[in-house]
Amino acid sequence: MTGGSLGQRTASYGSLQLLNNNGIVGKPTSSIFTRKPSPKMLLAGSRDREKQFLLLVFCKFLGRRRVAMLLLVGLPLLIFTLGSYVLDKENTSLNIDEHIGSLVPYVSQAADDPAALMISRVKDTQKDRDSSTEKDGNKTQRPSPPAAASLIKRVVPLHHPCENFAFPPPPPPGLRRPGPRPCPVCYVPVEQAIASMPSSPSESPVLQNLTYIHDENPVKTETHGGSDFGGYPFLKQRNGSYEIKESMTVHCGFVKGSRPGRQSGFDLDEFDLTELEQFHDVIVASAIFGNYDLIQQPKKISQAARQNVPFYMFVDEETEAYMKNSSILDSNKRVGLWRIIVVRNIPYNDSRRNGKVPKLLLHRIFPNVRYSIWIDGKLQLVVDPYQILERFLWRENATFAISRHYRRFDVFVEAEANKAAGKYDNASIDYQVEFYKNEGLTPYSEAKLPITSDVPEGCVIIREHIPITNLFSCLWFNEVDRFTARDQLSFSTVRDKIMAKVNWTVNMFLDCERRNFVIQAYHRDLLVHKVSPGAATMHHQLVLPGTSLAGKNPGKRSSKRGKGEKRSGSKRHRKVAAGNKDSSSF
Repeated sequence: MTGGSLGQRTASYGSLQLLNNNGIVGKPTSSIFTRKPSPKMLLAGSRDREKQFLLLVFCKFLGRRRVAMLLLVGLPLLIFTLGSYVLDKENTSLNIDEHIGSLVPYVSQAADDPAALMISRVKDTQKDRDSSTEKDGNKTQRPSPPAAASLIKRVVPLHHPCENFAFPPPPPPGLRRPGPRPCPVCYVPVEQAIASMPSSPSESPVLQNLTYIHDENPVKTETHGGSDFGGYPFLKQRNGSYEIKESMTVHCGFVKGSRPGRQSGFDLDEFDLTELEQFHDVIVASAIFGNYDLIQQPKKISQAARQNVPFYMFVDEETEAYMKNSSILDSNKRVGLWRIIVVRNIPYNDSRRNGKVPKLLLHRIFPNVRYSIWIDGKLQLVVDPYQILERFLWRENATFAISRHYRRFDVFVEAEANKAAGKYDNASIDYQVEFYKNEGLTPYSEAKLPITSDVPEGCVIIREHIPITNLFSCLWFNEVDRFTARDQLSFSTVRDKIMAKVNWTVNMFLDCERRNFVIQAYHRDLLVHKVSPGAATMHHQLVLPGTSLAGKNPGKRSSKRGKGEKRSGSKRHRKVAAGNKDSSSF
């Protein structure tokens, strides 16, 4: 290009100035150049005249009213078309990660998906780091971005998705349904629940090393309570076990044998023992003894839990025989998700008391498990185990969680209710409550706050296996072994004695929250009465409250019951006949 024939563009309307032969801008003379309009201005003027002419012709042939109508219809259509184009362009640009070159969640989606939101935040942080590196001129090769799964595990959201969750207002009194009902619970997605699992065990206050008493020849020296399986601890040993120290040795069942499940009472097959010694982050456990319940299959279990969380169901030989005869137990000892563990040489005559062994002593049966969820055999799990642990342990920074009773919160009231329902013989209940009263047990009052109840609904237990929770479970079992099998009566005594010594507590959540993640079914014998209304009617006519049912119930179970154990009285069965599903737990 040469500068002789071209001008230099100035900042005013794009006009050109003449360059002389030396390349210097020269001032144009009036004789040679006359001021003329710029080409753009001429072009704009001609276009305006054409528009005016066309408009006049258009209005002349169509009339003003028709033109106005066309403008009213055409203008909104034009605006809508342009707006759709702009929005589509913005969506395309916002959904592309320019640095990694992959699609990322749009903001409105990420707000509903915590895992996606965490991934987006990490990518933004990585992008800022990359830009600063480029500015500094650092040309070292950076490692490739981590996979999405590792991002979810490492990143903690700034705000918990459930931090603003609140219970909805109760229904009007006229519309309220009678009896206990489930209430809403805010769970996080399974992926976020797994990411919330602590990487290391929780701190155990004071107690760091817990071992258990072994005695091949236990001798009963006191007149009341105890068993060969529990080792008959002296009352002095029982009281001394509440003096919390850094290292402790206590009674905790399984006093015989080389290890729990091997010639200890509550014996397990060698193949099962090997499996139970394996490491697991989480397990779910339950039990059915005396063919007392129908096995319930879990629902809504994630693929991650199906692959990594074992479901163990302990049964005795009577229940195993029923399963085989019913062709529900396959060759792999499985019934659906449940892995069946057969218990031989059961330690107690009462099937419900046998159920206390796995319920309270899971840490002895599973020595290499971090977290466990216990549910009674009559319950059906309908929420993923990871979500339950996140909600009731990890979110609350708790190590032991159990629901409180939906109606009763006082031990003395609970004892009277047990006697009225025929749950155990009255003399044994009175002895236990009087013993606790002499130790200092008082009726529940507001003075115990922040403790909200002394009575649990013990059919679900959620715990982390650390020394202090293992000690609590051992001492709770020892009370059940010494006194009645009604664990609701002994729970608060063990809890309060430990809390008086160390900084530890139990998360007692609402019973309606428990009913959100488990569905309660009838025991097998109660189902027999519902199926055979004639037999149930005859049973009600024969049985009086507080009397034994032996020989009077044509549909009763064949399993034996221990001394002091009684079936529910007529008041109990009237509640069931009326349709109440709230039945007793192990």
